[in-house]
Amino acid sequence: MSKNKQTNNKSKVIVPIVVIALLFLGIGIGMGYFKKNLYTVMAVPNFELTDQNSKKITNKEMLGKVYLVEFFFSKCPTICPVMNTNMKAIQNQINDPNFGIISISIDPENDTPEALKEHAKRIGAASPNWHFLTGDRTYIGNLAEQFNIYVGDKEDEGENLNHSGMIALVDQDGNIRCRYNKENMPILYYSGLNYEDPEGKIPKLTGKYHPDREILIEDIKKLLK
Repeated sequence: MSKNKQTNNKSKVIVPIVVIALLFLGIGIGMGYFKKNLYTVMAVPNFELTDQNSKKITNKEMLGKVYLVEFFFSKCPTICPVMNTNMKAIQNQINDPNFGIISISIDPENDTPEALKEHAKRIGAASPNWHFLTGDRTYIGNLAEQFNIYVGDKEDEGENLNHSGMIALVDQDGNIRCRYNKENMPILYYSGLNYEDPEGKIPKLTGKYHPDREILIEDIKKLLK
């Protein structure tokens, strides 16, 4: 066999190998991108509500901080205590002056600033940046809709205190951020619930697993860097 033919045959073998190697390299880089980077969902909706210290808190005042947003109410007997416990765990783990939590009550008639101050003390909300907010119920319902986080209709007696256990993660620039799932799709919001399984597929009030709490801590730290 001539040297030219041998060279050509080697080239035919090497080129596909190089292409496959580059393909796997590209996939690896892409997977690394999705793991390290957070998706920008949208700008956080404007809000202005009153906290447990009777202070007006707005989204503009929260600029420069990484913070979480949840909807809850202090007398909730089901998911709210679970969400509060997970928020407290995050508060204790992060312990950073540039991190905050916004907990918006959907029961403002009962959740006055005074009631929310007692609630904050009861659950161990120690951070000065953990604001329990109250205000007009219609305003709060519209705000939840802008966040795209479910809160029951104020006019529906059976639904008005129902709400989602989802949490929004907001960066220093006032943008809602999230990570990508295993299929490289943005998850949009994080769960504040506990689960029966480590994969977070079966919610359970007494569940010992809280996978989204762990990934929230990771993603908050990414944004605080």
